[in-house]
Amino acid sequence: MPRSAALEPDIVLAERLFDELRRETAQGKGIVRDSYGRGEQTAHAIAARAAAAIGLETARDAALNLYITLPGRDRSAPVLLMGSHLDSVPQGGNYDGAAGVVAGLAALAALRRAGTVPPTDLTVMAIRAEEAAWFDGSYLGSNAAFGLLTAAQYDTIRRSDTGRSLAEHMAECGADVAALRRGDAYLAPARVRGFIELHIEQGPVLESAGIPVGIVTGIRGCRRFRNARCHGAYGHSGAEPRRHRSDAVAATVALIRALEQRWEAEEAAGGDLTFTVGEFTTDPVLHGPSKIAGETRFVLDFRSIDDATMREMRDLSLSLADETGRHFRVRFALGDELVSAPAALDAAMQERIAAIARRRSIPAIAMASGAGHDASVFANLGIPAGMLFVRNAHGSHNSNESMAIEDFAAATRILLSYLAEEVMT
Repeated sequence: MPRSAALEPDIVLAERLFDELRRETAQGKGIVRDSYGRGEQTAHAIAARAAAAIGLETARDAALNLYITLPGRDRSAPVLLMGSHLDSVPQGGNYDGAAGVVAGLAALAALRRAGTVPPTDLTVMAIRAEEAAWFDGSYLGSNAAFGLLTAAQYDTIRRSDTGRSLAEHMAECGADVAALRRGDAYLAPARVRGFIELHIEQGPVLESAGIPVGIVTGIRGCRRFRNARCHGAYGHSGAEPRRHRSDAVAATVALIRALEQRWEAEEAAGGDLTFTVGEFTTDPVLHGPSKIAGETRFVLDFRSIDDATMREMRDLSLSLADETGRHFRVRFALGDELVSAPAALDAAMQERIAAIARRRSIPAIAMASGAGHDASVFANLGIPAGMLFVRNAHGSHNSNESMAIEDFAAATRILLSYLAEEVMT
């Protein structure tokens, strides 16, 4: 077994996989790897073919999460998992999620080439349906792997573009929906010794600091009103005085401004919070330049490392909606709330990752994640979980993601050294 510092991940393989993923899942300017759809299916097939070419084992659970394994000497011992998701948002970038799966493959390829037989299984998990853009649910693939979704959710969660249920889309892709409805779990917390997720950073912190790698300390949770509505009344823009209007746009803008002011106050007090209105529309069939809008549709998205802060924002949203509705003579219906819990990542894993970065002379800084990740599911089940961020220009969830392969290689070297240390202990 070579020293961990002498091992190099298979970056040539990684570049080839990134190129193939882009070529096979590009639509227009961006990438479309739709959850439980053609794009995600294509990406999983690419990963499975690469695993077979390396000589690694592959398996799938009932939800079609893909497991790529370098077998260990003790197959009954808890497994060390790494990986991320392979779906994307509509018109997303090529690296969001996929970088974690490709990094795992590049690392296991190096260990395989070195003739390594680890003491226990090392497994890359290519996770399904992490992005909430397609279905109104967070981390559907990883939650299904642990049997955490209810039987009803497979029917009530529907895809945003088709209106069809999660169960229908899963079955169409070949999932065992009957097993999932029973709550059958492929993974159990006691059988997982740890989980490491490599992911591009989705903000500007590393880029602005000139640092290639981030060591993630925690993951913000999210509370989101995905299907919020304001119901007013349509009227003529010139004929109705203010006192007679039930203007849905004016009311929604007032609600948003009040929530923005609360965010500003929380930020000034040193709290951790983000607030976003990612969608805000009027009905294109009924709206017009000379009409008072009678309805708006919008999303309220609150994120924080502190769940109490997010609960306060939920409660404030409901009370402000009631108050603002009375003032503007409209009715708000915020709808059901989508919730994902915040997660603190494992301190010991962070320390080991930081020590490896220092030994390999790779600049790295500690930072929190503003976006949600599958690692939070593992962490909140009591499984030691860690994350590596890779510097990425132009943000994420858009077609302009710009991850330098040199930065990816640096983060993957850290991952590989972590695995090699596990092998040698």
